[in-house]
Amino acid sequence: MKLSKARVAHLSKLLVERLTARGSLALTGPPQALAAVLEQTITDELMVEDRLNAEIRTLMKAYEREIESGQVDYQKMFTMIKSKLVRDRNLVL
Repeated sequence: MKLSKARVAHLSKLLVERLTARGSLALTGPPQALAAVLEQTITDELMVEDRLNAEIRTLMKAYEREIESGQVDYQKMFTMIKSKLVRDRNLVL
């Protein structure tokens, strides 16, 4: 994940505070509850790419010999697989 959990928590709390202060958000419950849901949503979205990268690494184990012998460039293969999966799954990274 590109941001630490503490940073995501801080950003979530700050976002709720600012939207409430501007009058853009009317809360019916405690702001902490919304901040917690927002924090979880942001974390889930940030982890999409992490999970995808882990899946690609697993898929690439089938090409270990070719990569080690120099027949296949690891970075090019990784990028090609990632682009295809992003396109096929309609992911936004």
